[in-house]
Amino acid sequence: MALPKIGLNVMTYPGQRNPIETALWAEQAGYESVWMTDGGGRMDAFTAAAAVGAQTSRVRIGLSVVPVFTRPAAVFATSAATLSHVAPNRVVLGLGSSSETMIGSWYGTPFEKPLTRVRETVLALQQMLTGEKTTFEGETLFARNFRLGVPLNGTMPIYVAGLRPKMLELAGELANGLVLNLCPAEVLPQVLEHVDTGAKRAGRRVDDIEIASLLNIFVTDDESAAVASMNRVALGYYSTGVYNKYLRWMGYADAADQIREGFAERDRSKTESALPEEVVRKLGIIGTKEACLRHLEAYRDAGLDTAILGAAAPDEATYQATIEAFASAA
Repeated sequence: MALPKIGLNVMTYPGQRNPIETALWAEQAGYESVWMTDGGGRMDAFTAAAAVGAQTSRVRIGLSVVPVFTRPAAVFATSAATLSHVAPNRVVLGLGSSSETMIGSWYGTPFEKPLTRVRETVLALQQMLTGEKTTFEGETLFARNFRLGVPLNGTMPIYVAGLRPKMLELAGELANGLVLNLCPAEVLPQVLEHVDTGAKRAGRRVDDIEIASLLNIFVTDDESAAVASMNRVALGYYSTGVYNKYLRWMGYADAADQIREGFAERDRSKTESALPEEVVRKLGIIGTKEACLRHLEAYRDAGLDTAILGAAAPDEATYQATIEAFASAA
């Protein structure tokens, strides 16, 4: 059975679980990588990555992803350089725009020109991480005469989180990798076409870019409960503008409209019934270990390089069963 590389998203649903301890366990259990989300009041990815990097020796550490609106490019560069000395050649810097909900509402920062902001942040960082004095003048950010005081130790690949064509093409053009979320295996070939379009602009092909995806997974016999949990996860994303447009782009316009209307009308039943069960099962990976492995194999066949597994069950028993099931597969 050909599988993607298996990573573990340590930002978990059972609130009492310590993500640092989970990451240390994951290295011992054989996972290829551990990945940390940033923000939302739950985790600072740079702090967590430093803690994990200092206590591990093998596992790859992915920041997946850090919103570009939360830090100036020079701060990103300084944090990245610091991490490169904690865990040389093991850290992936994942960047994304996030959403108007997190940035514009929770953080009180204008969510403006997200595509341009991601592009300019990546370009500025690529210059800054060389250690050369950098002056960057863009539409959404600038930095004048910045230079790292401590040079980068080894490499620091930059990945971009993408949903729709323009951001997918940007990832292909500029980044070392792409991070997806809530992307069914059947949509992956469509995604890769856009990545390849961007890659060609830089004289590359899609095969030169690592394709990773966050995947919500449930190893359980209680599939109805898992479907309900996965539906709640998906609706939390699709209620935001950027993800609602993404759902529409994937071909589920009616569901996107119903979700948007249900949230606007505060009609829970309308919102929760928007996604058919067959769609929910495409968005999540649900069932026995063997069934979940077959689903992961389908992702690999579609072109996925790295599966970032998020054990999304709200109960501790299912969570533990899920992360233990894929330790051996990793």
